[in-house]
Amino acid sequence: MANQKIIEQKAQHVAEIVEKIRKAQSFIVFDYRGLTVSEVTELRSNMRKANVEYVVLKNSMVERAAKEVGIDSEINTMLKGPSAFAFGYDDAVAPAKILKEAIKKYKKCTIKGGVVDGVLNDAAGIEVLADLPSREQLLSRMLGSMMSPVTKLAIVLDALAKKMAEGSGAAEAVAE
Repeated sequence: MANQKIIEQKAQHVAEIVEKIRKAQSFIVFDYRGLTVSEVTELRSNMRKANVEYVVLKNSMVERAAKEVGIDSEINTMLKGPSAFAFGYDDAVAPAKILKEAIKKYKKCTIKGGVVDGVLNDAAGIEVLADLPSREQLLSRMLGSMMSPVTKLAIVLDALAKKMAEGSGAAEAVAE
């Protein structure tokens, strides 16, 4: 009877992890060893602000959940040793950016890899992702690029209108 209850609890825990994986735009696997309690608290706080969930899970439970989702063969290589997970729900890049900053600041934890929009990435791929500009920065750059020709056209048309106004004023003076 006790074994049955443990099995049911584990199945429920795996189902919760499956739900996290499906709901998240990305999740990053990282080794958290060496972080102090205050550093972990600060890291969790930074993640919470970006709607990123930081959890420490048993690798065996994540393996079972990954198998249900269909990413088990790829992710199992990352699930060696102590693992923590950062699930990004709103922004796929946020967990990678926050973790990269934490690694730079604390010089203790390491990224093992992760899944972004259903695509497995190794540690190097996650670091490249973390270096990308934010969505807002990319949108503002794109908008600036789109507005640049329009702004230049407006300046040229304004200068042309002024020149024509000066030219018609000079022609009137000659006619008098």
